[in-house]
Amino acid sequence: MVLGKRLQDLREKAGLSYEQAGRALDVTHATIRRMEKAEVGLKLPYVEKLLVTYGITAPEQIGGFLALAREANRPGWWHSFRDVLPDWFSAFVSLEGEAAVIRAYEPHYVPGLLQTTDYARAALRAGMPHASTDEIDRLVDLRVERQALLSRADAPLLWVVMDETVLRRWIGGRDMMRAQISALIDATDMPNVRLQVIPFSAGPHPAMYGPFHIFRFQLQELPDIAYSESLVGGVYFDERDDVSTFLEALDRMCAQAAPAQSTKGILDAMRKEI
Repeated sequence: MVLGKRLQDLREKAGLSYEQAGRALDVTHATIRRMEKAEVGLKLPYVEKLLVTYGITAPEQIGGFLALAREANRPGWWHSFRDVLPDWFSAFVSLEGEAAVIRAYEPHYVPGLLQTTDYARAALRAGMPHASTDEIDRLVDLRVERQALLSRADAPLLWVVMDETVLRRWIGGRDMMRAQISALIDATDMPNVRLQVIPFSAGPHPAMYGPFHIFRFQLQELPDIAYSESLVGGVYFDERDDVSTFLEALDRMCAQAAPAQSTKGILDAMRKEI
């Protein structure tokens, strides 16, 4: 995405249209557009020819850009899970790993990055009743691998707003749910994790349609990206107006939710009720 945006900037600075850039490669204007939108891989010969077309001739500049393109084309660690990882969710794992801030609203489940292994297995089984045991185990392993990012030296800020329903709906038995709430209590002590709970008493809020995530990045070329999921796939939004709608809804929910400082007490009280 970063390299695509840089190619777009270079094309516009050179005063060339999609069609003109496409003629330089003997491809359609749609191919250039897809390269800039990161909808296709970056073929190194195409990238090099575009750079020259846009007036970039210094060998060190071209070499540096091509090195980044090779890195961008290299499969991520999650590629080893491609047997169970849907294409539409691969992008989510990639964005999650590169984000500086991850904000989320979850009305149904504990977010995957904070799930215990037992809770994750039970939740996946409920959502995928026809999956084999091996497939569920692989997905649990993937979820555990994803959780490692919270303990990295450059770990992102994870700021989650959960509906009280998440804590009232038992996933698995009593012991499993108590263990999951204990894990959430431990997570509140992490400096890069912020949890808030929206109690039933807070009434309706702007995002009662379903769960969503918002990713924010340090690289200025990357816009904020919102993600919403359904039973059959996920949708990514990067247009400013769309993302602003998600951000405004989440900000309003944060104001309605109990302050993050009180989350540990709320969780402890609910654990005692189980």
